[in-house]
Amino acid sequence: MKKIMIFGFSGGGKSTAANKLGQKLGIKPLHLDSVHWLPNWIENTRENEIKHVAEHMKGERWIIEGNYRGVLWKERVEACDTLVFIDVNRLVCLKNVIGRYFKYRGSTRPDMGYGCNEKLDLEFIKWVIYDGRRKRRKNIETAELARKMGKCVYVLKNRKQINEWLNSVEPDGINERNIVK
Repeated sequence: MKKIMIFGFSGGGKSTAANKLGQKLGIKPLHLDSVHWLPNWIENTRENEIKHVAEHMKGERWIIEGNYRGVLWKERVEACDTLVFIDVNRLVCLKNVIGRYFKYRGSTRPDMGYGCNEKLDLEFIKWVIYDGRRKRRKNIETAELARKMGKCVYVLKNRKQINEWLNSVEPDGINERNIVK
C-alpha cells in the first residue's frame, strides 16, 4: 500500500481516515479541499489544482483524499494501488457535518484550505443530503473498474467498517486477515 486514493461523500469521514492512515504509514495525506479552496472560500483554478496534484503524484508514496473528478481523477485511479470509497449513509454524513461545524466553528479545520472557517448553510446541507450523492453510481463504477484493474479496493459503509479497516493496517501495508472489502 503505497499510493492510496480515498473518496466518498462529504461528512463520511474521508479526511479523518486519510489522516489516521497517513499516521500509520508515515505518509502525509493531500486533502483536495485544501488544494481547491483558497483563503476566504475562493476557488482555485482547475489548472493550479491539476499542477498541485500532479506534483504530489510524482512521489513514491501518497495518500490523496477527496473527490474532484475534474482533477486528474482517471490518472489517480490508474496510479493508485489502493482505492477506498467511503460510502456512508447521507443522514450519518449530515450528523457528522453538523458535529464538525460545532467542533470547528469560527476556525479552519486542518484538512481545509487556509482561511476557510468552518461553515454550515442550507446550500451545503443540500449538497450533503442530495446534490453530492448524484455521483454515487459513478463512484461504485470507479470501485468496480479499479478492482478489475487489479487494485486493492475497499468500499466502507460505516464508522465500524472504517475503524476495522484502519485497525488492520500495519506500517508496512495491510494485515490481510483483517480486511473489510
